[in-house]
Amino acid sequence: MPELPEVETVRRGLAPLITGAQIKGVTLNRPNLRFPFPSGFAQSLTGRTIKAVNRRAKYLLIELDDGMTLLSHLGMTGNFRVADTPLDQPSRLRPAAAPGKHDHVVIALCAQNGQMADLVYSDPRRFGFMDLFAREADCAFLNSLGPEPLGNELTSAYIASRFAGRKTPVKTALLDQRHIAGLGNIYVCEALWRAGIAPQTLALHLVTPDGQPRAELEALVRAIRDVLAAAIEAGGSTLKDFRNAKGEAGYFQHSFDVYDRRDSPCRTAGCGGSIVRVVQSGRSSFYCPQCQVEIS
Repeated sequence: MPELPEVETVRRGLAPLITGAQIKGVTLNRPNLRFPFPSGFAQSLTGRTIKAVNRRAKYLLIELDDGMTLLSHLGMTGNFRVADTPLDQPSRLRPAAAPGKHDHVVIALCAQNGQMADLVYSDPRRFGFMDLFAREADCAFLNSLGPEPLGNELTSAYIASRFAGRKTPVKTALLDQRHIAGLGNIYVCEALWRAGIAPQTLALHLVTPDGQPRAELEALVRAIRDVLAAAIEAGGSTLKDFRNAKGEAGYFQHSFDVYDRRDSPCRTAGCGGSIVRVVQSGRSSFYCPQCQVEIS
């Protein structure tokens, strides 16, 4: 499933192509994705101008000129592409391309220079979904999310306030979107390895008795920021289906230190251990028991 770096990669690819374009029409090739489309979805989008393309956690947010926001979650296999000629090319009118088998939403766009193109959402497994909302507080998908992991609100003191007294494993706690928005299984595994923390460590053990972050928690915050920044720089990770707005795969999977590297040597200098896989709350955790310490 695309995580924060993959969605940010899509956002960065789409923003320069579709910002400022007017939506001339919307074609829905099925009545639903994971959920039904909102009532009047196509009509509400038609005639609107795209003001900005943003991201919140793992959600892509396309802001419109009437104050509404189009929210899209890519699910496991969803992707956007701008079909045919990009909107920043010289003006020419061209016929719309025939939709592919898994092209479920086609948004016809017209740039300020008159260039026409289609913004196409494709999703073979249809685990993605879309919504329209006026304010984030009114959106059920966003209103309970924690702070962005790359934003100024994410500090070791903040996480300490969330982890204090919690007997949940730190791996599970980091995946809870109410604590931190946008972290997924891949990058939590990678961050815990960088911080030298075993995923079974209970969240409360990263906090001192008086509620302050331990040094290991401060290292974890740095590791989260570093691994996400590196993944975004590499265009995200492609394990099976992820593609950016140009149809290209990400490259960060070639830099995984623990994720999906079961029985491979640990890359920590002088460690000598091997990566193991355990299951926590139904999710695979990859770590090195030699150099990742279970803190108590």
